[in-house]
This record gives sequence, C-alpha cells and structure tokens, in this order.
Amino acid sequence: MSPPPHPRPHYVTVIAENRETIDGLHGYLQNAGVASRTSRALQDATAVPPAITAVVLFPDEFDVAQVVKRVSSLRATRPQLLIVVVTSTPQRFRPALDADPNSRLPIVLPKPAFGWTILDAIRVQATSAVP
Repeated sequence: MSPPPHPRPHYVTVIAENRETIDGLHGYLQNAGVASRTSRALQDATAVPPAITAVVLFPDEFDVAQVVKRVSSLRATRPQLLIVVVTSTPQRFRPALDADPNSRLPIVLPKPAFGWTILDAIRVQATSAVP
C-alpha cells in the first residue's frame, strides 16, 4: 500500500500593524511547521508572492478605505488565495468581505483569535474547493 498523499504545504503571509501580533503568530506558525512571512505594511497585500497559500490580515489598525481597496484587489488578482481576516469590527470591511462568485470567500475570525484557531482555519479551508 502506498502512503497517503502529503497535504499541500501552507505558506502564509501575516499582515498586522502590531509587532507583538506579528511576532506571536509568526512564531506559532513556524513551530507548527507552517512557513510564514510577515509585514507591517498593508500595501504588501497586493504583492503577495505566488507561493503564498494564505494571507492573515489584522485590519483594525489600518485605514478602512485602504483595507477595502487592498483586499478587493487581492481577491481580484488572486481569486484562489485564502484570506483570513481577524477583526473586532467586520462590518467596517464588508465591501471587501462580501461573497463574490469569482473569488474565494474570506474567513472572518473575531478578535482576539488564538494561533491554533487561525491555523485550523487555514488547514481546513486550504483543502476545500475553490471557484
């Protein structure tokens, strides 16, 4: 019998203004065997490398209009990319988070979200069907 196929590796970009948030989640993901990179700059969202399978965004400290613009752009250019948004006010970002038949629906997690919750969302959703 052949061994089961290995799941596709996850490569994650974490975007947050808060250094502790970035360092904490990056460390957690690395310890869990998930390669990740970090950024404190929202504009980096549109320059996500092709190998990245998920973006985790903590948008609350950024300008709402810029978050909506960047997430919408990212969904248009990378429709299969998994976007996880961790926020205490998802309604502020609604235009970028609404269903779109041409891209994967972002996952919205309430803030605070623990590393294992974010990682579980990435693992489960990365294996689900995409448009």
